[in-house]
Amino acid sequence: MSLTCYISNEVTDRPCVSPLSGHVFDRRLIEKYLAENGTDPVTNQPLSEEQLIDIKVAHPIRPKPPSATSIPAILKSLQDEWDAVMLHSFTLRQQLQTTRQELSHALYQHDAACRVIARLTKEVTAAREALATLKPQAGISVPQANPTPQAGVAGSGEAMDLGELVGMSAEIIQKLQDKATVLTTERKKRGKTVPEDLVKPEELSKYHQVSSHVGLHSASVPGILALDLCPTDTNKTLTGGADKSVVVFDALSQQILATLKGHTKKVTNVVFHPSQELVFSASPDSTIRVWSVPDASCAQVLRAHEGAVTGLSLHATGDYLLSCSDDQYWAFSDVHVGRVLTKVTDEASGCALTCAQFHPDGLIFGTGTMDSQIKIWDLKERSNVANFPGHSGPVSCVAFSENGYYLATAADDSSVKLWDLRKLKNFKTLQLEDGYQVRSLVFDQSGTYLAVGGTDIQVYICKQWAEVLHFTDHSALTTGLAFGQNAKFLASTGMDRSLRFYSL
Repeated sequence: MSLTCYISNEVTDRPCVSPLSGHVFDRRLIEKYLAENGTDPVTNQPLSEEQLIDIKVAHPIRPKPPSATSIPAILKSLQDEWDAVMLHSFTLRQQLQTTRQELSHALYQHDAACRVIARLTKEVTAAREALATLKPQAGISVPQANPTPQAGVAGSGEAMDLGELVGMSAEIIQKLQDKATVLTTERKKRGKTVPEDLVKPEELSKYHQVSSHVGLHSASVPGILALDLCPTDTNKTLTGGADKSVVVFDALSQQILATLKGHTKKVTNVVFHPSQELVFSASPDSTIRVWSVPDASCAQVLRAHEGAVTGLSLHATGDYLLSCSDDQYWAFSDVHVGRVLTKVTDEASGCALTCAQFHPDGLIFGTGTMDSQIKIWDLKERSNVANFPGHSGPVSCVAFSENGYYLATAADDSSVKLWDLRKLKNFKTLQLEDGYQVRSLVFDQSGTYLAVGGTDIQVYICKQWAEVLHFTDHSALTTGLAFGQNAKFLASTGMDRSLRFYSL
């Protein structure tokens, strides 16, 4: 009968058995192993040579120990080396088994750690979004308000009955006329003189980005879609975001003054009141909201439209709002009582309106349509008095110059057209590069400069219509532009969620 050693896997001539594991070992190899480790090779329990049990088997008589110079000595040396190799191989197999177990445990721990890291990363992202809208000294975020519907305001999103509209009384029309007379008189007094403090073109050409703010709106739904500056304090900015919120921000203190929430869809238009601490916002959720900034609350909800509100402009009196919608109507509303006074559509064209802007005098206004038409309306008569064809694609924005003589328009045809309202014709077209998207047009308060925002930002000097500035700082589409007093700075917003300021 032949017995095989557990360590060397070879037939042994001096077999013995371990009482702890029951395995057979070669006496010579197990003694060497015990001398080094003192444990059973299989169970790792303490084991001594005395505990080994010899197994009697028939085997040849072993020769006497050879001398170091004989062939048997060489064989003995090879046998010793073989024994050492077998012991080392067995030790390596044990170490390999242990290493595999440790690796399996480490991989399990790594998988668990990755799951924990993913959860913590998600929590950190949520915390950063909360921090972006809840900075120190930030305004209180208010829940969606549901004010009691006023007369002429459809509640709960119901379609408005045009028969309920109050209409424009003789008193309101006289108020509009008086304001227009005052504004016209003031403009004539100024004449063609340029304000002394107005930034010169050579200074404007040196403007560069001086600050950038990306924490005003949520990062989960990136994008700022609308911008306005406070007329009495141009350090205060108003932004509307894709995150459905309106933010009042003080650029001087770099603090959020109020975060206004209530819209159920993105905010596409925002307007500051010129003298009161009120702001206005419009959204595709078909509502226009009037907000009180000091207590961060919604004062009125105007439901003037059945479709998405696409344009918003405040009358110079500060008492009335002009709005337009893809329901093909424009509406004129009293902001203080939350009442729609009149609502008009051009039944002949039957096309959605994309933007609206009051003329500086407030008696006429312009609208853009989905079918590339520019329409001029008489507010008192509620009638379309002029049309400016020429664009192709939906009209994206319109802007009147301060002197009231010129109208700038843009559409999805990569061009900006300038119209003379006295001659009712196009006198200049700024052809931009192919594929250029225009999302904002704004004149400075003196009518000296025109800023174009979209694919990038370009500023032109009027009359010469030469480009004096070109910025590409936004990493996405520019959606809003506004000049500071006397063009001391230029502010911009974009779909990259940033509010940027440019100056010397």
